[in-house]
Amino acid sequence: MTLRPRKTADKFHISASTLRNYEAKGLIPPSARSANGYRIYTERHEAYLACIQAMSVAFGMEVTTTVLIHLQKNEWDIALWIVREKEIILYEERERLAGLIRELELYTDGTKEFDREQLFNIYEASLKTGVPKSTIRYWEKEGVLTVERNPANGYRLYDGVLLFKIRLMQVLQSCVYSEETVALKRSLKRINSHQVEEFLTYAHQMSAHLNKTLLAQVNALSRLYEVIEMEDLRTSE
Repeated sequence: MTLRPRKTADKFHISASTLRNYEAKGLIPPSARSANGYRIYTERHEAYLACIQAMSVAFGMEVTTTVLIHLQKNEWDIALWIVREKEIILYEERERLAGLIRELELYTDGTKEFDREQLFNIYEASLKTGVPKSTIRYWEKEGVLTVERNPANGYRLYDGVLLFKIRLMQVLQSCVYSEETVALKRSLKRINSHQVEEFLTYAHQMSAHLNKTLLAQVNALSRLYEVIEMEDLRTSE
């Protein structure tokens, strides 16, 4: 079965120019031409396009592009190791978030209480969260963090609750950009820095998002394997 560019593009809800761009960048195999010069796309191209759509949701377009270019070069092993690295990162962020949830629950159930008098400067906040000072300053500039200042010297001051916000933002930053992650960032930005319960609710929302990403990765891997299997069959014929 062969399709012309417009029908192929319509089938995957993309523009014909996007289809040509994928081909030019090496994300899909080169198309053949009909007698009158039209590009012709086959089931092989459709497998690649389905893979692109599944992988871009799960891993982002940059990773998807890199992986499929390696696949076009028959470097399937490199492609799979790149994907495996991203899977590990998702697992590590899930573990980081699970630890944050456990900590937050200790405060919400009354097991622990915050020392509201204990404040940290930006250097200490960076050490405790593992987030670079430049990133913390950027989040403040973006309005994600509302930071108090020491009236005596103007230094930034961070309490324990605000450190939770920084750590949650750190997990969010590792997620693939999407409308949902934009909404999660806005939601985190609106939270009052002293409401621990709100942070716990938000952390559970983040956990649900990571679970969705996990499912998306599984789907993407199945699509990627279909392409690899198809290429193996094609080269053996």
